[in-house]
Amino acid sequence: METARPRQQQRASIRRRKSQHEPRPRGRLPNAQPLQAPPTPLGACVAQGRLLRRGGGGALGGRSGAELASRAAGGVAMSHGHSHGGGGCRCAAEREEPPEQRGLAYGLYLRIDLERLQCLNESREGSGRGVFKPWEERTDRSKFVESDADEELLFNIPFTGNVKLKGIIIMGEDDDSHPSEMRLYKNIPQMSFDDTEREPDQTFSLNRDLTGELEYATKISRFSNVYHLSIHISKNFGADTTKVFYIGLRGEWTELRRHEVTICNYEASANPADHRVHQVTPQTHFIS
Repeated sequence: METARPRQQQRASIRRRKSQHEPRPRGRLPNAQPLQAPPTPLGACVAQGRLLRRGGGGALGGRSGAELASRAAGGVAMSHGHSHGGGGCRCAAEREEPPEQRGLAYGLYLRIDLERLQCLNESREGSGRGVFKPWEERTDRSKFVESDADEELLFNIPFTGNVKLKGIIIMGEDDDSHPSEMRLYKNIPQMSFDDTEREPDQTFSLNRDLTGELEYATKISRFSNVYHLSIHISKNFGADTTKVFYIGLRGEWTELRRHEVTICNYEASANPADHRVHQVTPQTHFIS
């Protein structure tokens, strides 16, 4: 029986297909194992706030979200009635903002240089730009990006100024194509898949988000001066390809200030020819 190729050869083959835009082979890679969803108490984040919107009847049987959350092992009961596990996520509704103000909060898409934005390994050229849209249009499922050669996607996002990034929303499909891991890198323009081998600035384990309401809070001290952001979707929940409908960015933007450079020349040693001194010799008259 033929031995399976080492993981390094598999990744090299995937990188080669990405660069040459070869069609994705059917089936799984020889040693590929189905990914398991990260443990989430009571499926709180996976449920996408459906615990909040269902009434007393139905599948919840009249129990409130707070009662169900209190039974979740290891979960932390939140004020709005459900629990979150790890991963640093929180519902956008926790900030208790009206919809119009919430839309303004995720307005950093307006500060992206879309002409220079890149999405590597997208199956349809230019589709990666379409997921950066207004928060109110996040449920428009006609615009999405899907990966090509494998489950990975890499977004290179240049901003038109300096950004203090505070939070990210990743919205996907209600199946295994939803991203399960996100890695962030700052200020590495033209980043490639080879560059993703380095240590990321922050990594998130993602939960399924079908409505665009789960925000992942960044380490603000690390993302306080960002002019270029790279988002690496490294895994999904087990599908051959990854699909993303919306990426929301929350934070503050400041305009780049350009300072004029003054060039000064300093002499290492003085040149006497450049510093001539005209001396006046006084005439003295003697009277005899």
